Amino acid sequence: MSAVLDDRSSLLPGRFEFLMGLYAENYHRLTRLFAPQQLVPGRFVSVVDDGLDVHLHLQQCHPYTLELELTYGFVDAHTGERTPAAQLRLYTDAHVAEAQHCHPGRHLWQVLGPFTPASSVFQHRLRMNSFLCRWLEYLAEQGHSTHTLIRHD
Repeated sequence: MSAVLDDRSSLLPGRFEFLMGLYAENYHRLTRLFAPQQLVPGRFVSVVDDGLDVHLHLQQCHPYTLELELTYGFVDAHTGERTPAAQLRLYTDAHVAEAQHCHPGRHLWQVLGPFTPASSVFQHRLRMNSFLCRWLEYLAEQGHSTHTLIRHD
């Protein structure tokens, strides 16, 4: 029997590699969908005939990093914030996009607590970025694109 078949775990990516692959997939989906690296900071809206307008707020542009928020126009009755919402960081040099948090106005430590075990933080990041991946796929299927994106300040 070959060495490859003896060590089956070497054929499958580890959890960290899977998360980094998800970040890369999110980057490619996001850049194909809205090309945020070509936008100037500001607010944009993507309108298609389904009535679910997507709001993109490009907050900051740094030489190799973009910070943006992606959300629908729905307003949560409890918080008064748009929902669902994802705060994203796009690394243009590494070609990865990370959902930093999906709770408006809250950082990761506020959602999980100050002394959260690393495994819980990892699981939370995996859930957020899996959600982002599915959401970006859905938006593309609905017809959102750079052609439906208009500046809205």
